[in-house]
Amino acid sequence: MKHLDRPLARRSLIKGAGLGLVAGTLVDARPAQSADAVSEDGEIWSSEYWARKGDIPLWMFRKRIGAPRAGEPSRPVLFFVHGSSVTSRVFDLNVPGHGEYSVMNEFARHGFDCWTMDHENYGKSGRTSGNADIASGAEDLKAAAEVVARETGRQKFHFLGESSGALRAGAYAMLAPERIDRLVFAAFTYKGEGSPTLTKRAEQLEYYRSHNMRKRDRDMIRSIATRDRPGTSDPAAIEALADVEMQFGDQIPTGTYLDMTANLPVVDPKKVLAPVLLVRGEFDGIATVADLEAFFNLLPNGDRQFVILPGTAHSVVLAINRQLFWHVSRAFLTMPTPIAT
Repeated sequence: MKHLDRPLARRSLIKGAGLGLVAGTLVDARPAQSADAVSEDGEIWSSEYWARKGDIPLWMFRKRIGAPRAGEPSRPVLFFVHGSSVTSRVFDLNVPGHGEYSVMNEFARHGFDCWTMDHENYGKSGRTSGNADIASGAEDLKAAAEVVARETGRQKFHFLGESSGALRAGAYAMLAPERIDRLVFAAFTYKGEGSPTLTKRAEQLEYYRSHNMRKRDRDMIRSIATRDRPGTSDPAAIEALADVEMQFGDQIPTGTYLDMTANLPVVDPKKVLAPVLLVRGEFDGIATVADLEAFFNLLPNGDRQFVILPGTAHSVVLAINRQLFWHVSRAFLTMPTPIAT
């Protein structure tokens, strides 16, 4: 593998807008830099990077408005963390004729320096004999953080994870609290009690224990958007996701499925010290409201919010109502600093 840690630049143009709603509480927040610092009509610059976890190469991708320039102020970093059955392509999806689906484009447009990665055994990253469980994902983020810090000059970053990506981000937050600015956990699960999705998934527990890979074909990708409430995601978006995912084959690691069916909780809320936004789709079957409330109530930082998005299911990134997710996340990440009393 050549040029580890070196960027390979490419460019694209973006357009579009987002809107939505928010609810919650706030205390002692550190604000992100103003999104008004860059032009919403500017050109999106993108670049690929490589990190190393030991001997394992980990592919990273970055988007922001305009190429970095020497001496310019750094922008708030937002790192997107993917889930069990997809790669980081889910955060930069192109669905022609169906509006903006790249959440990286959306947040780059609002002044964020957006990063993501493929975890071990996913996408372009290195293949090993491991099962890429939650603990492995946290170590991936540890390696990636070194690249982000070097390239941006910032030492603390926002993290946004969906599904088991939220668990990865939470595990990393416990491992490296000094790297965490604010956290967005979408489609999160705590103990998994009462979850119809995890109850069904547990039927294959012995398979996950004895196999490090599982089948992930086009139908399985489609099921992400249909298993809870059909109609909450546009089929065109799911087909576009399947098209880009299937280039990496029909096998995906079992580690996060094993953790979510046999090892929960893997994130201790008392050890997550940063501000947290919990986002749940109204129809999400992976965690009940009660399960998430239990996690929320144990978070030690008073700067926390729990938002339920109407008309959405498990994947809020792929939802027809994804603008709601953009809105609540951006509002949380740009929270003004409260006046100390």
